[in-house]
Amino acid sequence: MHIAIAGNIGAGKTTLAAKLSQYFDWDVSYESVEDNPYLEDFYQDMKRWAFHLQIYFLNHRYRQVEWARQNPKPTIQDRSIYEDAFIFAKTLTEHEQMCPRDYQNYLKVFEVLTQHIPPPDLLIYLRADLDTLKAHIKKRGREFESNISDDYLLALNRNYEAWITQYNVGPLLVLPVDRLNYVDRVDDWEEARALVEEAISVRQ
Repeated sequence: MHIAIAGNIGAGKTTLAAKLSQYFDWDVSYESVEDNPYLEDFYQDMKRWAFHLQIYFLNHRYRQVEWARQNPKPTIQDRSIYEDAFIFAKTLTEHEQMCPRDYQNYLKVFEVLTQHIPPPDLLIYLRADLDTLKAHIKKRGREFESNISDDYLLALNRNYEAWITQYNVGPLLVLPVDRLNYVDRVDDWEEARALVEEAISVRQ
């Protein structure tokens, strides 16, 4: 089984992936952050590094899906392969941080790669408003994320909502992270876990 967690920067994907992995004894495939050769440069100069970063992430996520599909154990993926194409690269193009020509080139590579992999067996979308995102970003204290603007986060959220309302390639579970604090409240974690278990049982 391949499960992917989707959500904006600071939504809580990595934390939920770790907790679900520990509880269910699943393998987990994290987003490349600490070893990413472009991420810090990108936040300093988005226009210069946007295309490079998106191609790096596309390759990384494709390899994550390949590994998940070959893995005999259930695997949970921190961010899906679809989000860069339909949210991040799209938002960067809308904000003139990536030129339309580069975006179209990126989409062609994305389309070729995704023809060779199936969608996740379950997509978990973490819905979070701006205040929740900013609180999580501040709490984890990554210096290169300190300059992320509210406008950028809000633009990402708008494209997330547009994408998720049209997502139809597989089962979907939406978790309201503004209400479900599965990090600090045990009852919220139990509710989130139960919702995931129910979604899995329905899929099976």
